[in-house]
Amino acid sequence: MANIHPTAIVDPGAEIDASVTVGPYTLIGPHVKIGAGTTVAGHVVIEGRTTIGRDNRIFQFASLGAANQDKKYKGEPTELVIGDRNVIREFTTFNVGTVQGGGITRLGNDNWMMAYTHLAHDCLVGNHTTFANNAQLAGHVEVGDWVILGGFTTVHQFVRIGAHGMTGLGSSLLAHQPPFVMSEGQPARARSMNFEGLRRRGFSPERISAVKAMHKALYRDGLTLEQAKAQIATLTQTIPDAQAEVQLMLDFLGRVGPDRGIVR
Repeated sequence: MANIHPTAIVDPGAEIDASVTVGPYTLIGPHVKIGAGTTVAGHVVIEGRTTIGRDNRIFQFASLGAANQDKKYKGEPTELVIGDRNVIREFTTFNVGTVQGGGITRLGNDNWMMAYTHLAHDCLVGNHTTFANNAQLAGHVEVGDWVILGGFTTVHQFVRIGAHGMTGLGSSLLAHQPPFVMSEGQPARARSMNFEGLRRRGFSPERISAVKAMHKALYRDGLTLEQAKAQIATLTQTIPDAQAEVQLMLDFLGRVGPDRGIVR
């Protein structure tokens, strides 16, 4: 049996690996699944159809898998899926998805979710992200790998944040933020690219040069978005090592419609 504190209330229908630790006064519902090595502190509530992977560390007072805050939600069997090796700090609130939004709210692997962070319904968060205290996502938001959200960042519904991006303290994102971009403000505006983060992750000078060229095309050359995309597509001719970065940017921009645009 898992190491479950005697004051915890765990529904018999829950599937909990024998190596899981559950702290005092925690409540775990009947449709919850928790993988090996995960620790759940005291006073945590895990409910709904919530699946949690391996080696996560969940701190006290977290609320995971509660009914979402969409008025259309009528109790349908939607899900929250959490991957492996995440740190989920105090007073975090992650809600299940909606039928209209695909049915799943998802957090990937190796994420660092600080106190009071919120994942609304149907959010899709990648791997290796950091959400500082009080970072808040509205419904249907997508966050790429290695993104860092500054404290008190708020993200409008249906907004996407590309991989390796970053926001400053108290930013309000109302438009899509392309990969590598650093933004700040209310509303958030693009300020630079996350060059220091790329260097720390081992990006070569050539790949970083390609990111600089993409920043120039998007923000400094006075081009339309279509013109910038065409210019970015040519970068692999001069910087072959940047194929992955160029494709990442083009894939992201290819999904940008006129309704929301990108941060400027």
